[in-house]
Amino acid sequence: MIAPIFSVCASSPVVNALLGGDRLRLYPFGLQDDDVTYPYAVWQNISGEPENYLSQRPDADAFSLQVDVYADTPDEAIAVAAALRDAIESHAHITRWGDQTRDSETKRYRYSFDVDWIVLR
Repeated sequence: MIAPIFSVCASSPVVNALLGGDRLRLYPFGLQDDDVTYPYAVWQNISGEPENYLSQRPDADAFSLQVDVYADTPDEAIAVAAALRDAIESHAHITRWGDQTRDSETKRYRYSFDVDWIVLR
């Protein structure tokens, strides 16, 4: 019921170099609720469904995820997004390059993209 985005990204040396440290700063449920250290990324399911069949239980689940990168600079946000893209693309498909914004309160930069992932059960 969960796409393996964390384990896939955690196995990337480049992602670890950018988001590593004591633990990988890639958080589920679209929330980061620890002490904020930039850059970091969050992800969340935005849709999904099992592969339903009439004659048997589903053998796979399809997920659409939204990934958001937050960073101190635009270059840092783009570098993290590219590292996540490179880690993910051999396992799933990037389906949308989304907003590139700057938060008016924190003055941090955000880069958003979506991923479609099929996970065998």
